[in-house]
Amino acid sequence: MADLPLDADIFDTLQDTMGEGFVEDLVNTFLEEAPGLIKEMKAAMVVGDADKFRRGAHSLKSNANVFGATDLAKQARQLELGGLNSDNEPEIEALEDRYAEASAALIEWRDG
Repeated sequence: MADLPLDADIFDTLQDTMGEGFVEDLVNTFLEEAPGLIKEMKAAMVVGDADKFRRGAHSLKSNANVFGATDLAKQARQLELGGLNSDNEPEIEALEDRYAEASAALIEWRDG
């Protein structure tokens, strides 16, 4: 399962536990809210708001873990723990890449 944007075991367990319809609602909410969290993190970088930056990273990490988007969660965790600093731009770009991969997998599942 390495190099896949979603851990199938975690995602399958979520579906088994919560039901496919509820998971679809969660996916839709995540797809709507995650880009805003990333945008908030980028805005926090511009104004130097470390708390807002950390909260955005924490929320994204937590939400990604729900779906088994482990690479996205790891990248968000790194940003959360590392905090706001002058070297965040490449890490934010990596976060956006991981989000694109995870969201594509979630959309494929939803629309499949």
